[in-house]
Amino acid sequence: MKAKVIMVQGTASHVGKSVLVAALCRIFVQDGYRVAPFKSQNMALNSFVTKDGGEMGRAQVVQAEAACVDPSVDMNPILLKPTGNASSQVVVLGKPIGNLSAQHYHLDYGPKALKIIEGALSRLRKAYDIIVIEGAGSPAEVNLQKNEIVNMRIARMADAPVLLAADIDKGGALASVVGTLELISPEDRDRVKGIIINKFRGDLSLFQPAVDFLEQKTGKPVLGVVPYFQGFRVQEEDTISEDRQVAEQVTESGHVEVAVVHLPHISNFTDFDPLEDEPDVRLNYIGRGNRLGKPDLVIIPGSKNTIEDLYFLKRSGLADGILRLKREGTPVIGICGGFQMLGRELNDPDHTESEIPRIEGLGLLDISTTFYSEKITSQVEAEVVGEGHLLNGARGCRITGYEIHMGRTELAAGTNPAFRVNKSSGREVSAPDGAVSGDGLVFGTYIHGIFDEDQFRRCLINNLRRKKGLEPLSINSSMTAVEQRNRDFDKLAAVVRGSLDMDKIYHLLGLPEHSQQ
Repeated sequence: MKAKVIMVQGTASHVGKSVLVAALCRIFVQDGYRVAPFKSQNMALNSFVTKDGGEMGRAQVVQAEAACVDPSVDMNPILLKPTGNASSQVVVLGKPIGNLSAQHYHLDYGPKALKIIEGALSRLRKAYDIIVIEGAGSPAEVNLQKNEIVNMRIARMADAPVLLAADIDKGGALASVVGTLELISPEDRDRVKGIIINKFRGDLSLFQPAVDFLEQKTGKPVLGVVPYFQGFRVQEEDTISEDRQVAEQVTESGHVEVAVVHLPHISNFTDFDPLEDEPDVRLNYIGRGNRLGKPDLVIIPGSKNTIEDLYFLKRSGLADGILRLKREGTPVIGICGGFQMLGRELNDPDHTESEIPRIEGLGLLDISTTFYSEKITSQVEAEVVGEGHLLNGARGCRITGYEIHMGRTELAAGTNPAFRVNKSSGREVSAPDGAVSGDGLVFGTYIHGIFDEDQFRRCLINNLRRKKGLEPLSINSSMTAVEQRNRDFDKLAAVVRGSLDMDKIYHLLGLPEHSQQ
């Protein structure tokens, strides 16, 4: 039987569509269904690599985790990774096909993309019971309606009922709902079967007049008001949210300060969520008005445009600040693009990433990077082989993660790798990864996800604690990072289940009312 479908669209970007889709995926799984998420086209720098080496948007990976299934590129057949204000690298079914201008993509590539999307959705519908589809931005963007391939055209393709979500926390939710419905065609307006008000704070009884108004004005039922949840985390989609706060998590035994550089083209910032969840870590993103200060550790994250972001570090003065901190003994870590920036030089002879053919790096590692057109995308298993201050006691720790990069890095004689990759895309290998400075205060790696590993993460934090004169802490053995994510999915599902009229949603799916198993 072909899977049932339902779609979540929004009145704007960042209204919580991705999180609502994740919640519905977990709810349907709890109720005994085989579920998959789907987003036809995602624009994000936060990506992931599947077991077979395909690249896809991180949001659909999170939703797949909520659905308790392995991520597949069919869940996000088109991924756009912005390279400038009007161009993106286009990743199709997990593989990059090149950089296209916005105009070329929308006008010329769109029809071909629509066929690819239709094929991916068809394959998913043959394999699952329910597909939860996510839109992008808003269907009311009238300049895009004719050629868009992510909102109402997909709803029509799938014959999906649409739930329209609005974010009340930022204000203007009622106007955005009414305006969105006014700006779409009557046919598409009929496809909207219900409204969800998201991120509500306060006394729900005082909001009832607004619910009554919306239902009378639009003729659409309000299927629920979802509270602004706190006390658990579901990973962000493609950008660090403006309201993300640094948690005041100071324990009696003290804490360490970690500064992550907020690069203009930052990618895979979810690498650092496990650090932020540690009770003795205070993590801050610097570079967007926040001062560098005197942290206990600086991390330079991944980047979609490493050379331009390195220029940003130099122009902004952050590069000088990081070098000053290193001279004063502050450790520095680089992940992927950040690893490349730590070296002596970055070369781009074929202008793969930038029009700049060469730039000097920060010089904290004796390495050199050259960019090539072929992108490396693979899941990896590795172990720590480096030594020194940051990696003290971590040698032999097992790491699992993934690589997404176009650069190849050479280590100078005498420079030691940080990790050894033992398995790549399921194949047994023995390959060095990353590098460690001679004094052990700096290391870099191409592997995303290293902080997900509990033993390695705690070992690194304890080394920072010792350097600060604090006693080390033991691993919180009660819950791994993976177990915590699953707990948070369950908490999210409970909040959303309790806020939405699930009987009506099952009715829209054409399925019987279904209580939690």
